[in-house]
Amino acid sequence: MNQTEQTLLEQMRITEFDVAYRKELLALSDADFKLLKSYRPILEARIDVLVGKFYQLQTSVAEISLLIGDADTLTRLRSAQRKYVLDLFSGVYDLEYVNNRLRIGLVHKRIGVEPKLYLSAVSTLKTLLYEVIADTLVANESMALMAALDKLFLFDITLVFETYIRSLVTEIEISKEKSDRYALVLEDKVHERTLQLEELARVDPLTGLLSVRYLYENLTRTLRAAERRSEFVSVVYFDVDNFKAINDTKGHLYGDDVLRGLGAALLHVSRVEDSCFRYGGDEFFVILPNCQQEKAREIYLIRLNEEVELRLPGLTLSIGIAETGPYEFSEPETLIRISDDLMYAAKKAKKALLDNDNEATLV
Repeated sequence: MNQTEQTLLEQMRITEFDVAYRKELLALSDADFKLLKSYRPILEARIDVLVGKFYQLQTSVAEISLLIGDADTLTRLRSAQRKYVLDLFSGVYDLEYVNNRLRIGLVHKRIGVEPKLYLSAVSTLKTLLYEVIADTLVANESMALMAALDKLFLFDITLVFETYIRSLVTEIEISKEKSDRYALVLEDKVHERTLQLEELARVDPLTGLLSVRYLYENLTRTLRAAERRSEFVSVVYFDVDNFKAINDTKGHLYGDDVLRGLGAALLHVSRVEDSCFRYGGDEFFVILPNCQQEKAREIYLIRLNEEVELRLPGLTLSIGIAETGPYEFSEPETLIRISDDLMYAAKKAKKALLDNDNEATLV
């Protein structure tokens, strides 16, 4: 059940049995109740003067005066205090009485009356009541009534403070819940940011391909999986021919556009299961699980060159393709070195062919 749908008595689990036990703990007896009730007519004749003196003393305290604030509030407080004092001498201290005392604690907490101010007010009220009692009763009667009143004040104070403390505990619990929710939000944000940073580290920002820092890990995992399944693994190593000349003649911004276009072409022709990396500069590397060298050549010697020609006319690549498996497997470093050597061999052969063509032209 929602807290706002419960009474204070229900929220604090105070029952008639609990009220009776509280009275027993303070030795509040029926004789005390009869004694208090018998004095009510005498007090009623003096209540307005008593309440007036009480607030005269209260408003002399700067903190209390500031809390009261204005004349209208003071008038309302006088009326409430008058009822409170008369209830002390009602002779009936049932659940309704207890609930009213609980509300006093709740209201004091809400308006910011500190415990020290509340206890000071109780002490002032007791002193004024004792003065009235001493002036209107003989010594023996006044002592008995004061003793009964003192126990009733303790009964009230415990109720007020339990509500006050409960309100503080509730505030702490609410603050803790807010802090926990905020911590969860922060945790989610940190997790999200961590994933974003991991993604930034995992992906090359220029080409959108995987970063080289994950190449060895990925290649090792692919080789181990292929070894368990007795499958081929092929790798492709390639770079852009004369890329330095492109940068020198057309500028680095154009060179970046070339690399971006090449990354897009590579992703377009590669298989879903392939892992495409920017190895560094204008060099690229592709891991092809469960793929033989011939299939790799079809994809990356033929289809990639065709796609590059469509996107970047005139751009040529030097490509090296190596294969390992299905029963014996090269180490990752060895496979990378072999494909790198094949790429440079292809570049060297291409350069030699171009030099021969130039010589033939000159002849």
